[in-house]
Amino acid sequence: MNTADTGIVFMGTPAFAVASLDALVKAGFTISAVVTAPDKPAGRGLQLQQSAVKKYAVENNLPVLQPVKLKDPAFISALEALNANVFVVVAFRMLPEIVWNMPPMGTINVHGSLLPSYRGAAPINWAVINGEKETGVTTFKLKAAIDTGNILLQDKLPIGEADTAGTIHDKMMVLGANLLVTTLHGIINNTLAEKDQEDIISNEPNLLKHAPKIFTETCTINWNNTAESIFNLIRGLSPFPGALTKLDDKIFKIFAAQKEICSHHNPAGSVLTDNKTYLKFACADGYLHITDLQLEGKKRMQVADFLRGYTIKCA
Repeated sequence: MNTADTGIVFMGTPAFAVASLDALVKAGFTISAVVTAPDKPAGRGLQLQQSAVKKYAVENNLPVLQPVKLKDPAFISALEALNANVFVVVAFRMLPEIVWNMPPMGTINVHGSLLPSYRGAAPINWAVINGEKETGVTTFKLKAAIDTGNILLQDKLPIGEADTAGTIHDKMMVLGANLLVTTLHGIINNTLAEKDQEDIISNEPNLLKHAPKIFTETCTINWNNTAESIFNLIRGLSPFPGALTKLDDKIFKIFAAQKEICSHHNPAGSVLTDNKTYLKFACADGYLHITDLQLEGKKRMQVADFLRGYTIKCA
């Protein structure tokens, strides 16, 4: 079997998935259909908005399926009629077994971590939040339990101190797309050796880490923590959803900060500012100098711009 003879059903929704779909198209694979989320009303006029993947598919004349329910008999029949060799999933919903078990060559997922580390919905965020120096991308075969299938290939990506979840997302989007193409070539040529994640965990149990969905509680800064841990939390939640704290009883988001490790006698969470050029919060072992923030109901801005229009009452 060659590249053009390999029929693929691609499943994805956001821009992250578009890079992988585009890489498959440019590599010459046959895209039998693209499965993505239904159009959703958005904006003030509540006009129906297409997903990033659907926009790409329409622009490139690829057939599109948009099931509301993945167990819908009509959707299952449509998939079966395609007779695709393999399904590819990138940033999509959890699939029922009747779907992922359908293609003869299996269903391949692109995941934003070095599995078994950071299984779950937010692997990029948690790797940065936890101060990891390295992450990566994994291609693996789907099975019933989420993110537990046999590993096919992996590629590593360093995390620098200046990186955020956003910068890692953008780098990983390209890395994952390239790895996916390499993976599919390996499957076609039968040159890949699958690795059982349970074997990896039994040898290195510390590798098993989880990346659950991000909630408001996750985003809320505890100024009693160390400057390093808060700095990593801010990076890991930037640009979305943003780390949260209160200022004059108003909620605002912090997108970037600089850490200052030092001894001090200010209570954790104390605000220090000249109301012109700097704004910093006291934490357990120093300060966080805020450089990029957004007060509720206002635009995101640099700290000097923010202070020109807002006077902070220091204790």
